Amino acid sequence: MPAVPLPTSLYAATAHPAPLTPSLDADRTVSVAIVGAGFAGLSAALHLAETGIDVCVLEANEPGWGASGRNGGQVNPGLKFNPDELLGRFGAGLGERMIGMAWGAPDFTFDLIRRLGIDCDARQNGTLRAATNTLTAKAVETAAAQCAAHGFPVRLLDAKETASATGTGRYPAALLDPRGGDLHPLNYARGLAAAAQNAGASIHRDSRVIFVRRQSGKWVLRTDKATVSADKILVVTNAYADNLWFDLRKSLIPVYSSIVATEPLAADLAARILPHRPVLYESGHITVYYRLDKQNRLLMGGRGPQRVLAGHSAPLDYLKRYAESLWPGLRGIRWTHAWNGQLAVTPDHLPHLHEPSEDAMIYLGCNGRGVALATAIGKQLAGRLAGGQSAGICLPVTGIKPMRFHALWPVGVHAAMIWGRMKDRLGI
Repeated sequence: MPAVPLPTSLYAATAHPAPLTPSLDADRTVSVAIVGAGFAGLSAALHLAETGIDVCVLEANEPGWGASGRNGGQVNPGLKFNPDELLGRFGAGLGERMIGMAWGAPDFTFDLIRRLGIDCDARQNGTLRAATNTLTAKAVETAAAQCAAHGFPVRLLDAKETASATGTGRYPAALLDPRGGDLHPLNYARGLAAAAQNAGASIHRDSRVIFVRRQSGKWVLRTDKATVSADKILVVTNAYADNLWFDLRKSLIPVYSSIVATEPLAADLAARILPHRPVLYESGHITVYYRLDKQNRLLMGGRGPQRVLAGHSAPLDYLKRYAESLWPGLRGIRWTHAWNGQLAVTPDHLPHLHEPSEDAMIYLGCNGRGVALATAIGKQLAGRLAGGQSAGICLPVTGIKPMRFHALWPVGVHAAMIWGRMKDRLGI
């Protein structure tokens, strides 16, 4: 299958030039081969190369082509579940490690960006988790209390404080975590790729792995032009998993998320929307997320059609109307870009780490929190690939579990969206 050009988006239109990552055209032997050049794969490659390990990244299209280069640009802390739920499920040992890693991931990401000098409009101005009704206000209050109990520097905002922070009276409460923030995701992906290359990693675009097999104690990865032989392998294809690894594609739902963006807003209007420039995501079943970028463009994201938009933005008009309901001053503003892409949602809404053998690892399923989470877990994946299974990692290692009736996922997602919107309207 030939490589697919980078999809149209605001990020593609404004990104720095991509680093040179020529396709693999000759056989190679390396210590570690990585399949997938998103945040997790690039972070793992960087941290492996910085320890002197010979690592090769094989990417079907180009670095940042998938969710890493198309997401909302939000650098958010945490996982889907509150800390106490994680402790109850995984116990004090692993649970505490998961909490520390996930809620500390934004700090790790921004520190890495500063260390590497990546130019990606990174700003650590906080994340707002906003309640949309009485029920979600209670959920936000619970999350705030649990985060505070763990010593996190969070604040629970009441309705008045939330209105001041957002510029709209829509929300009865919000949780502010100052460790969150935003960035230009495609520039970040390209910066990570360049940094990994500078550290000694080799990255090859247009190099889809056709098959992988064990042969004479090595992993052999075949592209349409050449072969890589490696001691160890890491597969990090996330929502774009194909049939490379048995049943992997059937263990997740590749949900489409969509974004629309305005032209740069006038200074007086921009000052009334998220004036201190945190990012925001709503608490609920089917909600939206948004931010103003460094050029004062408003980016609104949410669920849309479960197919490639292909240049047609009409299905996302609801996002524009919603933005105008929050800030009436947006009426008449030009919306210049619309795009979508797939993110990996797992049945339990947690990231999945698989270890089919001592020399093979698979990671996927950030469930919409991939910018910070994938960056942080990339370093841990590198440590485990370098040090073996004795090296600790802050996620449970599980087997691959294919979902029943996986072929019907578009129908299931559509039904879940309708039901979720009904529950949000009813406040249940």
